[in-house]
Amino acid sequence: MVDTVEALVDGGRASAGPPLGPALGPKGVNIGQVIAKINERTKAFDGMKVPVKILINDDKSFDIKVGTPPMSALIKSELGLEHGSSNAKSTKVADMSIPQAIKIATMKQDSLLGATLKARVSEVAGNCVSVGVTIDGKDPKVFQKDIKAGVYDDQLKD
Repeated sequence: MVDTVEALVDGGRASAGPPLGPALGPKGVNIGQVIAKINERTKAFDGMKVPVKILINDDKSFDIKVGTPPMSALIKSELGLEHGSSNAKSTKVADMSIPQAIKIATMKQDSLLGATLKARVSEVAGNCVSVGVTIDGKDPKVFQKDIKAGVYDDQLKD
């Protein structure tokens, strides 16, 4: 039988305090090892809340599944924004570079539907619409059309 503990932790900064310590204590696992593994796997999400699932086996071995923060949180974090635009249609709050879009697409690739890097970067662009962020100086919808037209093929190779 597998026991599961789910928690929301600070990326790269999980500790033995709540919520993890009290949840893991009665399970008999080495809390220090679990915390170290979580911090290692979530360090890329520093400063963000990250969902984690700890699967504990009967022999007290464990496996950690790390979720990813919402795409909008990754976009805002990457661009150093407190929050997105209050009117995303008319007010743009930042411009994202192609490498930044690729970085976010790579961080979220396990939960995105796109099979190729081009498709995943296009999904990032779709989320930029609601946050009020342009990409490469273009409206995200124009950027998506340019991706489909092959304008960024040299930068978006898998």
